[in-house]
Amino acid sequence: MNTAAQTGGVLLARLMEAYGIDTAFGIPGTHTIELYRGLPQTNIRHVTPRHEQGAGFMADGYARVSGRPAACVTVSGPGALNIATAMGQALQDSVPMLVISADNNRHEKGLGEGRLHETADLQRAMEQSSVWAHTVSRVDELPMILARAFAIFHSQRPGPVHLSMPLDVITADASHVAVETWPLPSRPGADNNAIQAAADLLSQAKNPVLALGGGAADAGALAVALAEKLDAPTTVTHNAKGILPPEHPLLINSSPSYQAVRDLYLNADVILGIGTEFGETDYDFFFDGGFKLGGKLIRIDIDSTQLCRNARPDIAIQSDSAAAITALLPKLEFTARSGAQRSLAIREKLAPSVDADYQRFLDALLEALPEAAILGDSTQPTYFAAAQLQTRKTRRFASAATGYGTLGYALPAAFGAKLAKPELPIISLIGDGGLQFTINELSTAVEAQLPVAIVVWNNQRYEMIAQNFNTAGMEPIACDIHTPDFLGIAKAYGCRAVRAENIQQLIQQLREHTEHALPTVIEVREADFLTPVS
Repeated sequence: MNTAAQTGGVLLARLMEAYGIDTAFGIPGTHTIELYRGLPQTNIRHVTPRHEQGAGFMADGYARVSGRPAACVTVSGPGALNIATAMGQALQDSVPMLVISADNNRHEKGLGEGRLHETADLQRAMEQSSVWAHTVSRVDELPMILARAFAIFHSQRPGPVHLSMPLDVITADASHVAVETWPLPSRPGADNNAIQAAADLLSQAKNPVLALGGGAADAGALAVALAEKLDAPTTVTHNAKGILPPEHPLLINSSPSYQAVRDLYLNADVILGIGTEFGETDYDFFFDGGFKLGGKLIRIDIDSTQLCRNARPDIAIQSDSAAAITALLPKLEFTARSGAQRSLAIREKLAPSVDADYQRFLDALLEALPEAAILGDSTQPTYFAAAQLQTRKTRRFASAATGYGTLGYALPAAFGAKLAKPELPIISLIGDGGLQFTINELSTAVEAQLPVAIVVWNNQRYEMIAQNFNTAGMEPIACDIHTPDFLGIAKAYGCRAVRAENIQQLIQQLREHTEHALPTVIEVREADFLTPVS
């Protein structure tokens, strides 16, 4: 084992391992060499993507399925700005990741002297896609800085943390600095008076509705118990799928963007929103501004600023979701409010909006691999999955169609998910357009031997954008794109590559992919799976 003296870079690696980081994504560069010196002294696995954006998406997928952050290492300038897009997606969706960028020496920064990778103010540039960005000026402060980063990941609304490390800090002697962690702060708990006020309002409600977002994903059985005690129809966002099982009678198994669900909210006398931002990509996906809350609103969120966005609450409670539900449950008595009947009525109204072709396709994914986590891109099946796919567990579905809306997300994110949860089947659901953003990461997955199923929905165009042109009364422009031989490219990268022409072939190929040690690219042509319009 490398027993190099402890420099700033070596200390950083040791501290990351001490805080539980076990995976790092990065492309070694001239400025990051000394950040790598300490890795052989740890058990951190290093994975080399083919682009820094891929590194960020891999870290995102890793955290989506595990709830734990991974690390990314980049150079300044192009490396940092390449990963900024992936960080923006993670910031929008509250996904933790630790990004470290090597920067020029402190005495060289901001002088405009044309140095390699020079960025005048890297910290300021990265602040736009970070929950916190900081420049490390002394090795002595590294333990405190790492403590703050992991306090953010653990105890508040998480997101990417970016650390800039000048070269002379990376190489500085840190032999006098102890490798010690700080205690993680407790997660915020709810104010008793606010909980009592919420309980009083909910106890008087006749038509309550429960809105669960990604911030409640880890509340698990507590959230189910709350829904049942309130006897309230319950909606879940993209990032909250799986809190209630698909067959639960209180689950509204569709998107809050559909009119029947909007009517439910409009007619509710009390709405309890937990860990949800009421953002447009979940509640107003058709961008018509038609989502309205008709009754009193109680909001519970770990982020105080989130309680002041999008929907004005009558009662605002800053708290960890599980802590708030734990405090609230004993103050509520079960009251029959016909919740199951109300939910059934909504589901019946929603039935005509269910697309049977896409439902068969989505059902096939989970019929083939019931325990799979599905990482979706901005592609037609993923858009329908927002309303029509329900998972049995949380952290089994993520989509770039929410928030930042980055194309190319699903491929590297799926690879990161497989590294975090090697025991889980992982499906990347991506379109022919999105795949061409990050197809180079197939090389990463072959190198790391990641048996992921990559389902490519091929319609040879940017279909959703074409529909938006049509809605605007215009002929689509630049939406019909050339698509290459995906199977040939996949084979050239070393992947297994097949085409599925119907549902049964898709199910068979998904099941067979688990028998292989490398990625399997499964191309599906849209025309083979959709009923022709007469």
